[in-house]
Amino acid sequence: MPLTRRGLLAASAGSAAALALAPAPAHAGPRPFGRHGSPARRRTPDTLYVDPYGRGDFTSVQAAVTAATGSGRTLVLAPGTYRETVAVDASRPEMTWIGATGDPRDVVIVYDNAAGTPTPGGGTHGTSGSATVTVQADGFTARHLTIANDWLRAAHPGTTGTQAVALKAQGDRGAFLHCRFLGHQDTLYADTLALGVFARQYYAHCHVEGDVDFVFGRATAVYEHCRFHTLNRTDLAAAPYGFVFAPSTAAANPRGFLVTHGRVSSEAPDGFYKLARPWVPSSDPTARPMLTVRDTRLGPGIDAVAPYADMAAAHPWQEQRFAEYRNTGPGAAVTVPENRPRLTAAQAASATRTAYLGNWRPWQGISIG
Repeated sequence: MPLTRRGLLAASAGSAAALALAPAPAHAGPRPFGRHGSPARRRTPDTLYVDPYGRGDFTSVQAAVTAATGSGRTLVLAPGTYRETVAVDASRPEMTWIGATGDPRDVVIVYDNAAGTPTPGGGTHGTSGSATVTVQADGFTARHLTIANDWLRAAHPGTTGTQAVALKAQGDRGAFLHCRFLGHQDTLYADTLALGVFARQYYAHCHVEGDVDFVFGRATAVYEHCRFHTLNRTDLAAAPYGFVFAPSTAAANPRGFLVTHGRVSSEAPDGFYKLARPWVPSSDPTARPMLTVRDTRLGPGIDAVAPYADMAAAHPWQEQRFAEYRNTGPGAAVTVPENRPRLTAAQAASATRTAYLGNWRPWQGISIG
């Protein structure tokens, strides 16, 4: 029996078709906002409270965002499932979202648009328009919550645009701490507002899962202590099932994606996933995608013999900026050296979060525990 939407939300991560969306608690007891105050006792005058059961200022995240004009507003989200799309435009900088319990499984923002989903006005959403959450503001921070897109290929066999984004982040200085990003194709879109803008993003202690190109975009992004989880697929009979990373770094940008002290796990058979492929979009045919994976455990799901692949023959992966350093695990075994570009120790000295993010140091001055 195919999963219903309710069944998908309740399914465990072990299901081949389902995302790791545990059911959020129906109520959070007498203190839905935990230690973060309440409408009666606000943490700060700029704090707003969101609760789907009516105990906050708003019952939807988008309503709270719309009301949070200006700079430096904080939203505290009570436990629950928020089925909606949310957009934070550039006029709301320095905004913070906090999951009230400290457990990202308790606060879930989810919707089910795909690139091929029709829009009410005609046409389809496209990849960018499919995002459950879009953040264009600079200085955005999110902690302890889940952003998901639960659109399923099996439920829409006639749809060809199967990209279904959970988060599209475009602003500079976007920090995501102890968050989960769940989807299938194109889960996490780490992007910028314009081709000539080098937006910086930082993801720490996050969980990202999907199948095809599920971490992609042209941002300068550091993923530290993150887990990347590849899903099983019953719609394909042979490898590869997909690709973890698909950066589209602009040629002029000296810093693309940096993955450090993370791990790549899988539900799929051994060797059925590629680590990455370069995305050179039609909007930027001169892009030179950049990805460095260092000090990270690559599980057996990664094809160790040929971990990289081309997205288009005109842009072979060997001509892009892909490199590894001191990775471990079965997926990191060097069996064909020319297929595993590696940094020297001297090169690795400049492949650090500080080098990538410059004078912005999001790991200082904020708690990520």
